[in-house]
Amino acid sequence: MKILRLEETKSTNTYSKEHITLLEDRTVVHALRQTHGRGRLNRSWVDLGENNLFFSIILKPSTDFKPVYPNLTQYASVILCKIFENYGLNAKVKWPNDVMIDGERKICGILCETVIENNNLKGIILGIGINLNATIKDVKNIPDRTVTALNLEIGKSVNSDSFLNEFLAEFFRTYDKFLLEGFEYIMNDYLKRNCFLEKDIRVQVLNDIKSGYAKAINNYGELILETNDNEDLILNIGDIL
Repeated sequence: MKILRLEETKSTNTYSKEHITLLEDRTVVHALRQTHGRGRLNRSWVDLGENNLFFSIILKPSTDFKPVYPNLTQYASVILCKIFENYGLNAKVKWPNDVMIDGERKICGILCETVIENNNLKGIILGIGINLNATIKDVKNIPDRTVTALNLEIGKSVNSDSFLNEFLAEFFRTYDKFLLEGFEYIMNDYLKRNCFLEKDIRVQVLNDIKSGYAKAINNYGELILETNDNEDLILNIGDIL
């Protein structure tokens, strides 16, 4: 594993995509500042300063796309929950991969992108932004969502390099086993940390909104939504509103 550190970039995912052929498997691109950070559904990721984490992991496990790869974000969300639990926090997952403290306050975002050329997989880019150190004013100024930072939850500042190293060590410790076994490898850990099942929810799917009862998660990490017509709708993409 190699860590490439940047002072500033538009986003670590954008940088990784632009340099994908030059970056080796398991390279981590870490930026002190992002000027155009991105989240899911083309949302912006607000930069709360240099003492937070913005990084992308470049993965090149094969030259063909395998069904397990979309579940990498869920794998990362479980790893992050476990680390936050080590700090004494109640970390939950909101499908598919948002990590929430007490199921209410978002603390990090995960965005997975793939680069495919001529039907060959050039690489998977797993981008992660984590709020480690912020002021109450900082997080309250973020629109449209309730967010938090680790320092606000535990009452002291957090060393970003130490947190990054802890995450990467845990991520790669079981990464190969996860690729072999797929979502079922983390399914129990994922389900016991969920904050969305057995509730009436609304899910944004591209330009549409689906409503229903969050019934279950299947063996592929997909959400089974029971609609008002008592039909099961299986969602593999979306964002719970």
